[in-house]
Amino acid sequence: MSDSEPVVLLDVSDRIATITLNRPEARNALSGEVRRLLPQVMREADGRDDVDVLILTGADPGFCAGLDLKELGSASGSLGGDGADGSTNSDGVRGPFPKLSKPLIGAVNGVAITGGFELALNCDFLVASEHAKFGDTHTRVGVMPGWGLTVLLPQAIGVRRAREMSFTGNFMLAAEALAFGLVNHVVPHAELIPFTRKLATDIIGNDQQGVRQIRATYGAIHAEEPGWKIEADDSRAWQQAMFDPSKVAERRAAIQARGRQQ
Repeated sequence: MSDSEPVVLLDVSDRIATITLNRPEARNALSGEVRRLLPQVMREADGRDDVDVLILTGADPGFCAGLDLKELGSASGSLGGDGADGSTNSDGVRGPFPKLSKPLIGAVNGVAITGGFELALNCDFLVASEHAKFGDTHTRVGVMPGWGLTVLLPQAIGVRRAREMSFTGNFMLAAEALAFGLVNHVVPHAELIPFTRKLATDIIGNDQQGVRQIRATYGAIHAEEPGWKIEADDSRAWQQAMFDPSKVAERRAAIQARGRQQ
């Protein structure tokens, strides 16, 4: 990535908006700038008359490595305003994304870790490259999820498997993710975007008012608002108690050391 390239890219063609996290040197970690720009780009894409489906992906080799550890505990990395602390975001909804009316497909091209895993879980459904890996490392970093992981992960794979992932921090490979229902498809890496665009085209061929209404109905039925609120309350309480600079520095060092062993 050159210095002139934005950290979130938007490409629109054939009524599909492809949104790409563009910090490949940092495995697309969620810097403050990314967390600020991503909702703006998604809101723009969702509002365009020439877009019916959104795709979220990452610049190779990773999908998203979660919060940028270099910013953790700093002003630029503070969790607030974007819903990462469990509060509602600027659109009044919980989670990492603005209020969307159009389907959002996650095209997971590599590792999706912690906050990056939550980005994936908040998509309507997922297509994974054979290189994809999923990990909930909140317990390794020493932070609480705030974007709905404790609600969305059990919905996807069942509460017992979700607990195992969260307690151990162990990674789930693409084939396991398919077997357990976390992703809808696993495809060769080179086919990830073409395959996902084909699914988007299948959606585009339908009545768009009907698609958007059934998406909203699914969202209302499966919102589990009480669960989101519990996670939000716990996340804020944890941050208030545990985010002094010395503890953050210890967590940063520990996760970096463990990351080198993965």
